[in-house]
Amino acid sequence: MKDTGSSILAGICIGIAGWVNLALAGVGKGIPGAIIFAFGLLAVVHYKLRLYTGTAGFIQSAAELPHLLWILLGNIVGTLLVAGLARLSPLPICDNAANILAARTAIGPLKAGLLAIGCGCIMTTAVQFGREGKYLLIIFGVPAFIICGFPHCIADAFYILASPWSMYTPATLLLYVALVLGNFIGCNLYRVLIKL
Repeated sequence: MKDTGSSILAGICIGIAGWVNLALAGVGKGIPGAIIFAFGLLAVVHYKLRLYTGTAGFIQSAAELPHLLWILLGNIVGTLLVAGLARLSPLPICDNAANILAARTAIGPLKAGLLAIGCGCIMTTAVQFGREGKYLLIIFGVPAFIICGFPHCIADAFYILASPWSMYTPATLLLYVALVLGNFIGCNLYRVLIKL
């Protein structure tokens, strides 16, 4: 299917950005990791890669939803590849990923999904500006959603896949679906509100 390689590479970029974020989780209250995470979205926008949260706010009709899900699957595969490498790292990547997953699980899928709406809003705005060559909003937008604790479903795919296998439960799947839906709503919220 179209955009397979591009979506996998986008997932790899976000996985690497997530790795950096986790590597710096204990440094400066995580702010340096949140800032450097912007590398992932900058790479995605610059190379015009297909990222779920960079595409969801720009689809034109329901007929594009199957393609959007294909992009999501490719992104997950990309994060899986990076998560496999993270398991080999001497850094506490997997422990820090488990902490994020535990925090998301603790608040439950409804609250996590609602928080994911905030990330979707920021992502669509940042990508729109990035497509126009205005990268500053990416540099500020990405740390903003991380510092606010708004889940990003592709970064969270990396965090989930880098966590210990024992944390994989049906509740984890439900949580992830809520994050995907929350991001989708947030990515499209501006269109709905402008029309209203």
